Amino acid sequence: MTPSPSAARPAISSYRWIICGLLLFSTTFNYLDRQVISFLKEYFCMPVAKGGFGWTNTDFANLTAFFTAFYAGMTIVAGWVIDRIGTKLGLALSLIVWSVCGILNAFVGRLVAMHILIRSAFGIGEGGNFPASVKTVAEWFPKRERALATGIFNSGSNLGAMIASLFVPWCLVHFGYEKGWKMAFILTGAVGFIWLIFWFLLYDTPAKQKRLSRAEFDYIHSDVDEAPVRDAEADRAKIPWSKILRYRQTWAFALGKFMTDGIWWFYLFWLPDYLLKQFGMTAGQVRLPTFIVYGVAIIGSVYGGSIPMTFISRGLPVYRARMRAMLIIAVFPLIVLSTQYFGDVALFGKMAAVLAVATICVAAAAHQAWSANLFTTVSDMFPKKAVGTVTGVGAMAGGIGGVVVQKLAGGLTDAFAKTPQTAYLIMFVVCATSYLIAWGIIKILVPRHKAITDL
Repeated sequence: MTPSPSAARPAISSYRWIICGLLLFSTTFNYLDRQVISFLKEYFCMPVAKGGFGWTNTDFANLTAFFTAFYAGMTIVAGWVIDRIGTKLGLALSLIVWSVCGILNAFVGRLVAMHILIRSAFGIGEGGNFPASVKTVAEWFPKRERALATGIFNSGSNLGAMIASLFVPWCLVHFGYEKGWKMAFILTGAVGFIWLIFWFLLYDTPAKQKRLSRAEFDYIHSDVDEAPVRDAEADRAKIPWSKILRYRQTWAFALGKFMTDGIWWFYLFWLPDYLLKQFGMTAGQVRLPTFIVYGVAIIGSVYGGSIPMTFISRGLPVYRARMRAMLIIAVFPLIVLSTQYFGDVALFGKMAAVLAVATICVAAAAHQAWSANLFTTVSDMFPKKAVGTVTGVGAMAGGIGGVVVQKLAGGLTDAFAKTPQTAYLIMFVVCATSYLIAWGIIKILVPRHKAITDL
């Protein structure tokens, strides 16, 4: 049995936050690589006569939908595998696969089918990031800090999108469209391997980490309802999916993800297209507003993760504090019901784009706050050995929801090609209402906290 850290080990009082930083950068590279495709849509959908690929909106929607589907299918497998082989190896393998496939995307030419093939393999690799990260937070943080830690690492999804919003258009301008789209894939895919060095140097489970002080080790395992610490190998026993799916808690998390994950992916993949069609922006002009949206969303991710801590400090149990925070957060996305009103150039002139982007900023920040807390409900209710598997089930459900949203967006923008404002109005109604519906479903399935103790 692996010994736990001793008092003689070097005392680093906040080493768990270094681990959180590693997850932050992993998620940043995950979303940087994922987001490249959204800033190439204009070029890919440009007529061949003008030098583009000649794709339709539906072609692009099919590409993102296939990626989402394979990502979703892999998350449930990845979660189960990571519960078996551990987070260190699991997250490393995931990054290697998605980085290699990201680079390969530069060498497939114009055919939609080839891009779908490589992007599907890319989705398989990306599927391991969140199950591994959520499991790592469960291993390294007490329950009271898990939403904050999740919010911090989850803000990497915004950082990655922000970097992509500046870097990909720069590649297209600097290298030219014909070469720039390839360089965008190659350079963003290659940078992830730098992270891999630090991951292997700095990460291990708390029971094996020599840099961890005894005091911090005890603090990490200070939850009164937590099972006694055991050897990491003992926590890798098989837990069949059939058993996981018997719990209402699993379905609450999965349906919460199904209802809301696709909304964030809509903002990721379709926000540049919305700005181009609604306000006639160029690819260069799109950079600043998308950068701002994803930047503001970081505030939501980090602050949203801290909201339950306020309620917990006032005496509320962890689950009640989490659900109260999520209800408050679910109200804010309603603001995008007004996006198309404020985005009316005839009414607001040059300020229309500013006002519309402001409403999307609020909704994006709310999503990230919601996501940080939703992820943490898994480790609130399930033992650590099952966190990766349950997270994978939920991520698969979220991916299925993402496929639905991608196909809906593609179909609507083609159906309303002459009036894209109408297509986006419908999409914003979906984005606005999904969170309150999701909260209601979760509350019905799990009205009060009940920890899973028989796995």
